[in-house]
Amino acid sequence: MTQTYQNHMVVLTGAGSGLGRALAINLCRNGVRVAGFGRRKSALLETANEAGKLFIPIATDVSDPAQVASAFQQVRAISPVTHLINNAAVYPHRDIFAETAFTFMETINTNLGGMVACTREALTDMGSVGHGSIVNVSSFADVLPAQCGAAYSVSKGACTIFSRALVADLSDRLPGIIVTTWMPGILATDMGIPEGMDPKIAARWGAALALWNDRTLNGAVFEMDREILAPQGFKRRLKNLILAKSQKPRRISLTTSD
Repeated sequence: MTQTYQNHMVVLTGAGSGLGRALAINLCRNGVRVAGFGRRKSALLETANEAGKLFIPIATDVSDPAQVASAFQQVRAISPVTHLINNAAVYPHRDIFAETAFTFMETINTNLGGMVACTREALTDMGSVGHGSIVNVSSFADVLPAQCGAAYSVSKGACTIFSRALVADLSDRLPGIIVTTWMPGILATDMGIPEGMDPKIAARWGAALALWNDRTLNGAVFEMDREILAPQGFKRRLKNLILAKSQKPRRISLTTSD
């Protein structure tokens, strides 16, 4: 595995805990270098202890574009960025009467602003070589918002739209840059619920998706390990029926091990 991924450099946000830590450990144990961003240096060092020498901890608040730019400069001093997993997110549980415009935008600035800032920096490297992959971690929170989660729900809905916008902007000029949206499901993390899925299981899917080099994935959306196909209009369904064509959702193949 190490030989296969020796030229890869993954920037992973939110690497200090939960799903981000599980992703970092999985990738590093499979020979992939990971630059892990997170606000707490101590948490990143805990991830490093488990992930090993291929993990590069970089304390960064992704809601601050200046810190993001500085963090990417540190990564580029080691290697160009080939993969980006936009995983960082906060989920403050606040009733709308306790929310203010300021606190609402704090959540947006981390969950969406951090994604935009990191993507723009990563595209500096990916755009110059014409290939790379970006995985934007999202959720169904915009479809089924939970109580006391307005800011989170809005931010995650915007993240999904941002993926579509990236595909619209890049697919013609830079078809080698693969943008996917991944919804890992409800996890047993601080942001999830105790009865949720072990993040180590989800991390196997997320790591494999990030390393899946297939241009036809551009614009694809996955929930856990299964692709969610875009709804088709009547004419498209009729045409496919006449031509005996059917599109089947893809599954994420586990090319990495635990």
